[in-house]
Amino acid sequence: MSSPSALTADLAAKLANIALGHVNREYPHKLDHMMTGPQDVRGPRDLHPIFYGSFDWHSCVHSHWLLAVLLRLYPDMPQASAIRTLFHKAFTPEKVEVERAYISADSARGFSRPYGWAWLLKLQAELTDHNAPWARTFEPLARAFADRFKAFLPHCDYPIRTGVHSCTAFALTLSADYARRVEDQGLFDLLKTKAQTWYGGDRACQAWEPSGDDFLSPALMEAECMRRLLGDDEFRVWFDGFLPDAAAGEPQTLFHPARVSDRTDGKIAHLDGLNLSRAWCWRSIASGLSGEHPVQRLARSAAERHLAVGLPHLTGDYMGEHWLASFALLALTPN
Repeated sequence: MSSPSALTADLAAKLANIALGHVNREYPHKLDHMMTGPQDVRGPRDLHPIFYGSFDWHSCVHSHWLLAVLLRLYPDMPQASAIRTLFHKAFTPEKVEVERAYISADSARGFSRPYGWAWLLKLQAELTDHNAPWARTFEPLARAFADRFKAFLPHCDYPIRTGVHSCTAFALTLSADYARRVEDQGLFDLLKTKAQTWYGGDRACQAWEPSGDDFLSPALMEAECMRRLLGDDEFRVWFDGFLPDAAAGEPQTLFHPARVSDRTDGKIAHLDGLNLSRAWCWRSIASGLSGEHPVQRLARSAAERHLAVGLPHLTGDYMGEHWLASFALLALTPN
């Protein structure tokens, strides 16, 4: 293809096949599960009748999001029938209730927080764009996670500035898409207030990254969070203070892909995701800068470099294969 940033029908089919290959693969599996007694010794499918595949719960959630996006963009793709069948079997009131009941237990208060929460809301936002009963059936579970954010964020005094699952900027970014789509103004206002409180005063970011198992850029994820939640003019003023030397390509680490030394190591393989998520952030940030802004061209070039390095490594080892395609799709469909 002429540009690594193009989502073609062939690439969409490849991404769909990757996800379909593992969303119902129960093992190997890494559970995020608190056991309070012998009655809690249960397997993934028993605990999570919808999201039991893809190595872990949150990866299974965002793999369903990937399939929903591709089905909307390419409704006649060869995998369309398999995706619809999967969703009809997965998104039933009974299975949704089991998933909802699981997170309602006191022992699950911190379950997949905040990363999985945000991906679950992102999935619901996508399902609402389909002419199918899935979103209506799934709504009680999405509402439960939205309520969790509303209860948790007022008590979360400090941001979590990591490049992994605990990153609060990532959670706010994806949750904002849900709040807009379902017109939950209360949630959106809470997300915006938190972003301004946590990040509004940040200046001259040093970008001490990547760390050895990052799959998110703490710096760029924060910038993308602020782009999603601030108005365009307000964001540009903030961005110029946050990365004042970006027009000169500084900090250099943000503009150049990370090296991945061992893709069979689950943590080191995170760096493939870092390259893809940086591409997503740079493309999205560029869309929030005016045409004459000196960083816009650099941002787009950086996105292309990161995509070119990340896209060839979506398959090959299950440590990356069970999740990287979703981050490729984020980068290929920025908003």
